[in-house]
Amino acid sequence: MEAAIALAAFVIFLSMALSGLAAVVDHVRCIDAAREAARLVARGEAEQAKVAAARIAPDGAEITINTEGEHIEVDIHAVPAGGLLPGIRLHAEAFAVREPDG
Repeated sequence: MEAAIALAAFVIFLSMALSGLAAVVDHVRCIDAAREAARLVARGEAEQAKVAAARIAPDGAEITINTEGEHIEVDIHAVPAGGLLPGIRLHAEAFAVREPDG
């Protein structure tokens, strides 16, 4: 009986640990996607920025690119690990300044 309880507790602990690790990986992907999108928009490649961010970010991520004059802001929101960790949302943002035409 104790072995069954211990095994169930171990399986739950292991699944939560793996879900947490997946959330960390997804957060890094959000950061990378935001940074790459901001860099591409700053270079004047706004359409490529949307495509690149969508490819880098986790599936189902919400990508918002705002430009105000020379300032560029990219926000990415995602649910980590395919929703295995309820109540947790990932957020990454990046800022850039438009590069001069040259």
